[in-house]
Amino acid sequence: MDAASKQNLLDLEPDALRGFFAARGEQPYRATQVMRWVFHRGVTDFAHMTDLSRALRESLLPSAEVRPPEVVDEQESADGTRKWVLRLDDGNCIETVFIPEPERGTLCISSQVGCALDCSFCATARQGFNRNLSVAEIVGQVWLAHELLHDHRAGSGRTISNIVFMGMGEPLLNFNNVVCTLRLLVDDLGYGLSKRRVTVSTAGVVPAIDRLREAIDVSLAVSLHAPNDALRDELVPLNRKYPLTELMPACKRYVQGDRKKSITFEYVMLRGINDSPACADQLWRLLDGVPAKVNLIPFNAFSGCGYQTSTQSSIERFRDILYRAGVMTITRKTRGDDIDAACGQLAGRVADRSRRSRRFSEPRFGELPC
Repeated sequence: MDAASKQNLLDLEPDALRGFFAARGEQPYRATQVMRWVFHRGVTDFAHMTDLSRALRESLLPSAEVRPPEVVDEQESADGTRKWVLRLDDGNCIETVFIPEPERGTLCISSQVGCALDCSFCATARQGFNRNLSVAEIVGQVWLAHELLHDHRAGSGRTISNIVFMGMGEPLLNFNNVVCTLRLLVDDLGYGLSKRRVTVSTAGVVPAIDRLREAIDVSLAVSLHAPNDALRDELVPLNRKYPLTELMPACKRYVQGDRKKSITFEYVMLRGINDSPACADQLWRLLDGVPAKVNLIPFNAFSGCGYQTSTQSSIERFRDILYRAGVMTITRKTRGDDIDAACGQLAGRVADRSRRSRRFSEPRFGELPC
């Protein structure tokens, strides 16, 4: 049996993995054993999973595997940020970024090969869209980062404490696979992360925000980038399908009933475009009544983008207006821009299968993948 026909166990969340072993006549606890080997010890070779019976190990070899994507390139920034380029079975490449900080380490992972949303300030959008990532391709990024960081500069204490779905793609347009991955990230047999330390970022797929609230309790970030529909239509074309009059009520619903929850609103600072005091005033009024934190993101340039980042004084003025209005606001420090690993710079290598002229037709965002 070739690799393409084997069941990649990284594709299976805990209940599905128990079902996999039950279908083979094995007890459900076999899933627990395998998950501990894979996620807690980093072992992918069944031969080394010594608490499995020899007969079971031998029977798994021809029909199952634990296989993450292949690392084809890695770079380290002057500030310690690390970026990996991962090749998938179809030849496409995605990118994953680790951002170390004194008190935490954040892993930024991708959910799609490219992106269909066509945001004008994002390098990933220039690549077009190919397909959704499988669960194995998403959680495999986390598995690889854990192993590579453990091996790199042993004893440095670099660990992954936070995971953000802010890499390539729109996570909520790969809803089922992202939710399966989220369950693995927070399950004690997976990575056991706190739900507050796992963040899904969306450009505003309103029906999926509601579905996510029902499916699993994790943090939500919204790529806002403009305080009114006219400007957001240009910067984030998805807004033409789900305008602010629909997005903001969905944000309120997401945190409803949990006084500890808030939503992070990401706002890239574009010189002369969205960084005026008038925009700041519109923004704090837009966020009124929503438990919110605003991340101001200095724009990270890429070839042919046509935008410039706001001046430091403009960013500070914008921040101060929001702060005086009672909105918790921070300016995100640019990390990894010297290796094109900063926010908005991830490109990978994507065979574009999207039809850009029809990207925002009704079927594309009117129906969620199942």
